[in-house]
Amino acid sequence: MTKPLIRVLIVEDDLVDRMACRRTLAQDSDYEFVLTEAETGREGLQLAHAQKPDCVLLDYRLPDMNGLEFLAELRNDLGEIPVPVMMLTGADTASVAVETMKRGAQDYLVKDVNRQYLELLPAVIQRVLRERRTLMEKKQMEAELQQYRWHLEKLVAKRTDELAEANKQLHQDVAERKRVQAELTHSKAAAEKANLAKSNFISRMSHELRTPLNAILGFAQLIINGSPTPTPTQMARLKEILHGGWYLLDLINEILDLAVIESGKLSLSRVPVSLINVMRECQAMIEPQAQQRGIPINFLPFDHTWFVSADRTRLKQVLINLLTNAIKYNRTQGTVEVKCTCTPERIRISIKDSGAGLPPEMQKQLFQPFNRLGQEGGAIEGTGIGLVVTKQLVELMGGTIGVKSIVGVGSEFRFELNRDFTPQLAAGECKSQELTPKIYTGMRQHTLLYFEDNPSNMLLIKELIEEDRPDMHLVIADNGKLGIELARTHLPDVILMDIALPDINGIEVIEILLKDPQTAHIPIVALSANAMPDDVLKGMEAGLFRYICKPFELSEFMCVIDEALEFRKSRLASTNNTEGIGS
Repeated sequence: MTKPLIRVLIVEDDLVDRMACRRTLAQDSDYEFVLTEAETGREGLQLAHAQKPDCVLLDYRLPDMNGLEFLAELRNDLGEIPVPVMMLTGADTASVAVETMKRGAQDYLVKDVNRQYLELLPAVIQRVLRERRTLMEKKQMEAELQQYRWHLEKLVAKRTDELAEANKQLHQDVAERKRVQAELTHSKAAAEKANLAKSNFISRMSHELRTPLNAILGFAQLIINGSPTPTPTQMARLKEILHGGWYLLDLINEILDLAVIESGKLSLSRVPVSLINVMRECQAMIEPQAQQRGIPINFLPFDHTWFVSADRTRLKQVLINLLTNAIKYNRTQGTVEVKCTCTPERIRISIKDSGAGLPPEMQKQLFQPFNRLGQEGGAIEGTGIGLVVTKQLVELMGGTIGVKSIVGVGSEFRFELNRDFTPQLAAGECKSQELTPKIYTGMRQHTLLYFEDNPSNMLLIKELIEEDRPDMHLVIADNGKLGIELARTHLPDVILMDIALPDINGIEVIEILLKDPQTAHIPIVALSANAMPDDVLKGMEAGLFRYICKPFELSEFMCVIDEALEFRKSRLASTNNTEGIGS
């Protein structure tokens, strides 16, 4: 490969110095330096004017003149130095070299006894040429700008008359624009009002759907885990109830996700996430579903050090959604392949199935809300929301998503996320722990105060505590004011709080209890059908220990109660130690 050429004129009366410069520049691996040499200032000036080199290396002390005189005579008719000059000066004349830069030299190097300055010479020449190039480009731009300015002045003169005429028309347009602006403002207000109404409606509907669904799923779980054990027929029916209930909850969550994303209120926490850890968790969650249909999932190996910048929960949601679709829309005894590839900046995840595939016209409709591509009357469950939410989540995490599908062969969904190189900072990468409730024997009674006005939910928690938690005594308040009184009277170990109470909002109750010295130490756990992100955020900001959304899994609920008891125990121990130190 041919190296770029740089023509250098050396004006130096010392033969040894010239030879040293020539040898140093000849060894450069990036550029080919073509050197011309002059022993006197006059000879150097003649060569500079005749050859117009890319750069001049000038010794300050020459037999016939010094560096300042050389620079003065090198100037052209416009008073400019036409070629970049780099001064070479002895260690005792550095101040003189600085003076030459004031007179027009581009840079200088101090010649030391050991000639170490030669090591810097190629790099300095390249930098000087870059700076010179930048300067010339700037001058060229300024010349073009001046030319443009002259042209603009002519245009201004021409346009002045046109503007005078246009100004008349403008006054007429202003009134029209004001009218249009008023209509836009009105339309925007109406749209915001409609959007707020939609958000409120979805929030209310979510609450109204979750409340009875909580009872259905809760009691079904109690019966399955209770005594006596259900018969095989009853167990099969109960599993169908749970399957339908959890599927209905998934639909509610998908609709909520879509509404929150469309409103622009979805909050993501992008952190370094270990790809292999998330893949393993998704594999464990999805394989039972794949085994039911006899569809093996092949997770191709990839580097365990790969991390992506993503929201861990939302990344799992994207993967589970795509894996579920790959199984759901696959043929019986089909296959699913999961593959990860990496570039220095991005990581691509592809999920390939052996299903029926989609023609190009249907692929264009894949990410449209509520569009099931003609499957509305089929046997496969779905709403047409999942892929829409998946696409928007990927894009919110800074990624892209696409699909490649061939009819009769199958489909491949692939998405890319930014790669992250700081795994040591990754959050949430600890090994997951099974949510298994503890077994209590011979322990003292704890008191659990439950704020709840819904009879079904009261009964569910009552039976759950009676059957699974002999160590706990349940106290129920069906309104906020009564609950506050009972909290001050019983001083429970844990408080379970419904947010939508008939008299006082649960958030207000939380604030009252945490401000009261008698009850401030009691951990409060929300158990609410208010599942919008804003609801959860308000609760946590008010001082909640945990926020559980209805419906819930019983094992998860029990673990949260255990965590709250441990938290109260450690808080009391810390308080007692503090009092002991102060006494």
